[in-house]
Amino acid sequence: MSRHLSTTFLISLTVSLNLAMAQAPAPATSPSPTARPARPPAPTRDPNTPGYVKAKDLADGTVPSPKEDGNFIIGPTYKPAPEMNVQEGVPQGEVFNFTMESTDSKFYPGIAREAGTFGTPDPANPNKLLVKSHPAPYTRKVAVYVPKQYVAGTDAPFIVGADGIDKGLFTALDNLISQKRVPVMIGISIGNGSGDAQGSQRGLEYDTMSGLYAEFVEKEVLPLVEKNAKVKLTKDPEGRATMGGSSGGSAALIMAWYHPELYHRVLTYSGTYVNQQWPTDPKLPHGAWEFHENLIPNSPKKPIRLWMHVSDRDNLQTRDDFHDWVLANERMAHVLAAKGYNYQFVFARNAGHTDRAVKAQTLPEALEYVWQGYPIAGVKK
Repeated sequence: MSRHLSTTFLISLTVSLNLAMAQAPAPATSPSPTARPARPPAPTRDPNTPGYVKAKDLADGTVPSPKEDGNFIIGPTYKPAPEMNVQEGVPQGEVFNFTMESTDSKFYPGIAREAGTFGTPDPANPNKLLVKSHPAPYTRKVAVYVPKQYVAGTDAPFIVGADGIDKGLFTALDNLISQKRVPVMIGISIGNGSGDAQGSQRGLEYDTMSGLYAEFVEKEVLPLVEKNAKVKLTKDPEGRATMGGSSGGSAALIMAWYHPELYHRVLTYSGTYVNQQWPTDPKLPHGAWEFHENLIPNSPKKPIRLWMHVSDRDNLQTRDDFHDWVLANERMAHVLAAKGYNYQFVFARNAGHTDRAVKAQTLPEALEYVWQGYPIAGVKK
């Protein structure tokens, strides 16, 4: 099989990658009076800051072993891993594309923040944002990667990604599957429902601390994946992984946390383990910050294996104490270690939020780490 990349596909790829690599859109060159104010540059954080986890400082240009748990420091320079490029002689999978309309969804009929408005802190509670939102339709794009080695009719493991088509993931899977470093798996890239942050459809899907998004994927997306790509997806949670960047990253963990009977493997870049949830939930007032503040420390250990990354210049918002992406991910590493989870945490020097160069260097190793322990055909234990 070969990939058929239409003009529409390439356009959607460009849009999807731009969405995936930033928590918020970049400001226009000549902003309108209602444009979001430009964020100040994030400060550079030292991975050896007192209170941060102790981490192994790796030689520049290297990545951790996929068989090793713990905390690691990489950088300051980055080079794409060979597996991120198309390799001669390596079988290439096929990519199937389809769309989903909000009018067909029982889970997400669609919302959008009022045009020209942004969340403003509640004077009575600075941890809460006041947001104006309204119903709005959307069209969601989905891409399904099917490897050449997939045997029709068999149950396949798979990985679900956020924020749209991830060509880099598909290329990495071509190479890793060929090298028998990961199982023969289906790759599913699901576009968000548009917008960003509080009051948007994307924010509602990714930042809400509940099992709703995983249930939406299970009941509305995966059946269409099987139908359109003519594949069978495993029901075994050991053969199901989630991944994403920024709020797509926290959504990946949210899916596994609230539905461990569905997903056991999680991969996140610059995970938004901060307080982005809207509407506010009084039971979880700090949104995804609750993961490291209360949920993980105070809950029985769950069967989740996690790879996560943060950058030294990752996002920082100073309106409250719950919007420091670096501190949030550091705290995640602390609590995961304390509870005995299998996890690998990578701190990237000289890098930004969901940094593309970091992802290009680390994604193959991250995938191999996440899939440790899952049987690979033709490989002896």
